Amino acid sequence: MENSPLFNSGKGAVYNKVGKHELDASIMRGSDLQAGAVAGVKQVKNPINAAFEVLKSSPHVMLSGDGADEFAKQLNLDLVDNSYFDTDYRYQQWQAINHKKDVSLSEDLLKTDTKFGTVGAVAIDQNGTIAAGTSTGGMTNKAFGRIGDSPIIGAGTYADNRSCGISATGHGEFFIRYAVAHDICARVLYKNISLNKAADEVINDELIKAGGDGGIIGLDKNGNIVMTFNTAGMYRGYKTNDSPAQVLIYKKDSHHK
Repeated sequence: MENSPLFNSGKGAVYNKVGKHELDASIMRGSDLQAGAVAGVKQVKNPINAAFEVLKSSPHVMLSGDGADEFAKQLNLDLVDNSYFDTDYRYQQWQAINHKKDVSLSEDLLKTDTKFGTVGAVAIDQNGTIAAGTSTGGMTNKAFGRIGDSPIIGAGTYADNRSCGISATGHGEFFIRYAVAHDICARVLYKNISLNKAADEVINDELIKAGGDGGIIGLDKNGNIVMTFNTAGMYRGYKTNDSPAQVLIYKKDSHHK
């Protein structure tokens, strides 16, 4: 999905304030809470692969900027010129907002794509191991160096076999402050409530009261699927052993699990 220009991730990543692309990604394994993340990379063709290598091959959890690009280079991951991530659609978005004199971080940067474009995935295997990953280009016209929730474990990504796996999309500053991904899993674990209820409490109560837009996809330890959001739509889909792939966009779309 990072190779598709339809998403704000990899090839279709948004432009930052100076007309470049800075990419974030993270991945977590619920069996042992191992995680890897990269932030602000400019040359890694597939940032989620770099995040996975951090998980596998580094004693650290997060690498950023030039150091993360160099780490990817040493591991022979595919590197590209920053211009590889250019797309006309995102360029037009950036031009439209960059020409404004006054830009509100909380409104204008988000309204360029009200359904967001972050790529996230959550999966569970036959052994009950949950994995979650998230990859994004961030916010259009973001200040160079700005990092959102996607590469931050506990904010945009979290996985724990005891409770659930979560990948988030939305206004990252709020997801960081409220540690959204971890909070949802913690509610499942400590309050012994369903993932659906926990996600609803956080996304449709805590975040709405705070003024934060966005949503999550998630799986609990029994494979129950939850896709909760407080915006008009969220591009989402799921696949189980018992059902064909399902693709949904708006709130009126629903699934029953």
